[in-house]
Amino acid sequence: MKVLVIGAGNMGLTYAEGMSKSKLLKKRNIMVLDTSEEKLEKLNKMAHFDAFSELKDCVPQADIIFIAVKPYHAESLFKAINPLVNPGQIIISIMAGVTIDNIKLLAGIPKIVRAMPNLPAKIGKGLTSFVASKDVSKIELLTVESLLDTTGKSIQVSNEGLIDASTGISGSGPAYVFYFMQSMMEAALQMGFSKNDSTVLVSQTFTGAIELFNQSNLSPNSWMDMVASKGGTTRAALDSMQGNNVNELIKDAAFAAFNRAVELGKEH
Repeated sequence: MKVLVIGAGNMGLTYAEGMSKSKLLKKRNIMVLDTSEEKLEKLNKMAHFDAFSELKDCVPQADIIFIAVKPYHAESLFKAINPLVNPGQIIISIMAGVTIDNIKLLAGIPKIVRAMPNLPAKIGKGLTSFVASKDVSKIELLTVESLLDTTGKSIQVSNEGLIDASTGISGSGPAYVFYFMQSMMEAALQMGFSKNDSTVLVSQTFTGAIELFNQSNLSPNSWMDMVASKGGTTRAALDSMQGNNVNELIKDAAFAAFNRAVELGKEH
């Protein structure tokens, strides 16, 4: 099996590097295409990739074509690969908002997987939601899932609407966490901690809380109740958040990302 990754940006290269460790692929069975001379020079120094700058030199060789370019490149890219592909190939797209039907129409092949990864994939802790056209067989789906799992975990969802929803939760979600971390670090600085100590206080607090959550079956509400005693410091903080409607504001933010993903689909 040969895999082609089109686009050597952050996520494209992350998946290429992750898949290079997969037992499904032999050495140098990953091709990466990019038009940037700087990126091509970098790729040529990596022993486990074959780098390309022309679609005609790599698209016909691929069994799976991984699309990792910006959504506004979708139409021109798929029109360019249309005469080079065959119905047996599978396209996996991580472009936000670009639908399976649009990809089928432009690329001219039926086997399409639409996926939504997130940034922690860079360290093997990512979450990728994916959905496939009915033309992708169960065996092919297992292969796709195994490749996506090389950067963390993946979940297959039942419809494309949930891919847009995944954008609002897991796709954009790391930024919400960083936003919260930044606010806590600023509070720590204002309380008198050094920048280094503020960073350690916040990062270790997040790491510890996530590990507690992952190693139990308790809900976040249950953990909050365990930490917060009546009339105590944690309860004061949680009451402040509740009074300021933080819960609803966070949900509003997630829906803003979800709605924007839907808008992108209409635009593209």
